[in-house]
Amino acid sequence: MRIGVLMGGRSLERDISLRSGRRVCNALSELGYDVLELDVDESFVPTLKSEHPDLVYIALHGKFGEDGTVQELLEILDIPYTGPGVFASTMGFNKALSKEIFLHEGISTPPFFVLSEATFQEMGAVHALSAVAEKLGFPLVVKPAAQGSALGVNFATSLETLPLAVQSALHYDERVLLEKFVNGTEVAASILGNDQLEALPLVETVPRSEFFDFEARYTPGLTEYYCPARLDDGTTKAAIDIALRTHVALGCLNVSRVDIIIDGDGVPQVLELNISPGMTETSLLPMAAEAAGLDFKELVKKLVSLALEKSS
Repeated sequence: MRIGVLMGGRSLERDISLRSGRRVCNALSELGYDVLELDVDESFVPTLKSEHPDLVYIALHGKFGEDGTVQELLEILDIPYTGPGVFASTMGFNKALSKEIFLHEGISTPPFFVLSEATFQEMGAVHALSAVAEKLGFPLVVKPAAQGSALGVNFATSLETLPLAVQSALHYDERVLLEKFVNGTEVAASILGNDQLEALPLVETVPRSEFFDFEARYTPGLTEYYCPARLDDGTTKAAIDIALRTHVALGCLNVSRVDIIIDGDGVPQVLELNISPGMTETSLLPMAAEAAGLDFKELVKKLVSLALEKSS
């Protein structure tokens, strides 16, 4: 079987995607698959049409890879691919849309507001920031509505620092999400499966810095990980249950990773869902799989099998 591994791309997460993709390529080669390395450029579609891979493993992160764009192209070309489909990718990548779905489905998530760049430029929305602060309180998490790997995420601790945090987030996307900061234990729940879902052990992340930002995510030694997470059985079950509900609510297939904060009362709240979890040495999905007894090659093989099952 020939498998094309799609990695790199044009997003700000290109380097992380290349790290994920190369690990996946090595694993697939060791498993005996014929591996075709793919990048996103003008030759992408012509290459797919001429090389005819049996499956595309999507190791792209960020724009184009996680937002439904490449998934739509692969659907048009009738090429099976790993990860959720177009709808789940589109919804999951857009934090503003996915959080609206969480609210609609009764899935707990930190309170938030969303403002667009146009509202600041054409409607004077900067004068509404004091009302946002009054309703949500400080500190506030300010992040691009559509971006991954904590890129563009800032923390505003006062009304004076809020406009700059918003401006910084708007460099990454035209809409900004302003979310109430919840102090608690952050865990990641990885879900595998199509009709039958399997929740892998929760991974607890404890950054040495104040927040689990981009640098903390991908620099070895900057974050401590506990898998399984250091939670009691009841809280663990509640976190897994809400992760499964989130996976289903966004129509995911194959794989997802749900990021959750356990607040001071032990209540899990969903922060976001990732449809193309990282596969680097510090990524949470492989860590959770290993705790469940799946080494990296077995995880990759399972994702390939689930993708083929999904396509049939």
